[in-house]
Amino acid sequence: MALFANLKKVVFVLSLALFLACGGIKKIVQKTNSTADTTTEKDTLKITKPIEEKATDLLVEKTGSPEEKSATPKTQPVIPPEAFDHEIWNTLLQKHVSQNGAVNYKGFKKDGSKLKIYLNTLAKHIPTEQWSRYDTLAYWINVYNAFTVALILDNYPVNSIKDIKNPWDLRFFKLGTKWYSLNDIEHNILRKIEDPRIHFGINCASVSCPKLLNKAFTAQNVDKELENLTIDFINNPEKNTISANKVEISKIFTWFAKDFKTKGTLIDFLNTYSKISIHNNAQKSFKKYNWKLNE
Repeated sequence: MALFANLKKVVFVLSLALFLACGGIKKIVQKTNSTADTTTEKDTLKITKPIEEKATDLLVEKTGSPEEKSATPKTQPVIPPEAFDHEIWNTLLQKHVSQNGAVNYKGFKKDGSKLKIYLNTLAKHIPTEQWSRYDTLAYWINVYNAFTVALILDNYPVNSIKDIKNPWDLRFFKLGTKWYSLNDIEHNILRKIEDPRIHFGINCASVSCPKLLNKAFTAQNVDKELENLTIDFINNPEKNTISANKVEISKIFTWFAKDFKTKGTLIDFLNTYSKISIHNNAQKSFKKYNWKLNE
């Protein structure tokens, strides 16, 4: 009996040895390797995927997608605020002056209280050294035009500004602590800025004058508007008749001749803005000035 039991043990050991010799170890090793590979792959995904996502997020945050970049507006330059607010004057001009410069003085008279507010505000805020050149230029042109309108309204109805006694030499308005006339503004301030285009921005309330712009001058628009007004005036056949060999031009060009010759001859100045090229030796004459009120 004991012999039989020992024989069974020997057979079991031999069978186990045979199993191992025939590939059991190989299967165990393959299973172990497969588990190790799966674990490595799984562990690798846990590490690399967040890194890849983070890197992509950083790229988008830094550069943006093509769609986002194209949709993003370009940075606009910062425009400093105006040194003076001309909005009241702008509103009045839009309301009472036509596109071609005809002035509704009756309408202005009805809005006299608003005009007075604007004039009083001008009187309390004179340009300082901190103001830009354009702020200063816009201020003084608006002063000239607004007080010219005020002068007409004080004497309205009137057929011509020349029906008023000494209209340009009359010191009828005060800015700060000083009294001014229209001539003070034009000759002692505006002309000293040495920009001949100011002659097409200021208005003398007459038909032959350059038109009164139906908007206020501001630091942002004064250069552009003076350029447009100069072009408009010189090429207006009612103000100037121009051909290559002969010009019949406004008397403004003889009254202030020196202002138009700072960078050449008068013909040079005209040719800068004229749509018709004028010969240097073209014959010059001057139109009769119409002082009738520009209404």
